[in-house]
Amino acid sequence: MGLFRANVDCAVGTWGVEGDDHVVTRIYLPHQGAQESVGTPPAAVATAARQLHEYFSGQRRSFLVPLAPVNATAFQHEVWNALSEIPFGEVRTYADIAEAVRRPAAVRAVGNANHVNPWPVIVPCHRVVARSGLGGYGGGEGVKRFLLDLEGVHFP
Repeated sequence: MGLFRANVDCAVGTWGVEGDDHVVTRIYLPHQGAQESVGTPPAAVATAARQLHEYFSGQRRSFLVPLAPVNATAFQHEVWNALSEIPFGEVRTYADIAEAVRRPAAVRAVGNANHVNPWPVIVPCHRVVARSGLGGYGGGEGVKRFLLDLEGVHFP
């Protein structure tokens, strides 16, 4: 069986969940326009889509979905692991994450690892902000603000 894509709608657009019976391979941001597959979603995709819907509805704070192994650097994996430790409703700076992965000078590299995170929201790169403000987000500032607002974190 190939990869299956299911869509999840929320206030800022349609997110895509890609995977198979066993793992989620990717989460697509609203602007990426993931084409939904026809048929019944396999188990891992259905679970992730349901949990994303619950999150966007304010009924979920964490995710329990199996993520596919990906070809990435050890540093990227360390960053994504550190992101997964940021609690719902809290933020960390890019510098905080660089410190957490024992590479304090790698602030820009943390931003780059966030940008290539294959599972946005599930691996919460939106919870990383700049020292001086909101910082960037692959889905755009409006999507990042929506996600943080949903979690009770408000930036001016």
